[in-house]
Amino acid sequence: MFIDTLLNAVPLCSLSGMPQKDPCQKQACAIQQCLQANRYVESMCAHVIRDMRRCCDSHAGTSICCSGFKDSKPTESKSNK
Repeated sequence: MFIDTLLNAVPLCSLSGMPQKDPCQKQACAIQQCLQANRYVESMCAHVIRDMRRCCDSHAGTSICCSGFKDSKPTESKSNK
């Protein structure tokens, strides 16, 4: 399931007092927060997942958050804009 991949790819964000070092940590935390707020309904978080994909496209070599995310397949259709 794609959500499992997402949750395994993103670090725990409950330690918000820690400094951000990963370039995609903000997007990874946004995914966690969105999924929790929307009872893990992935379609409700498509916008933050899209933001994470964009970040990973730019920072895949330097972002630990993208380690499992970059190889996962999006569940949205190919016909989107």
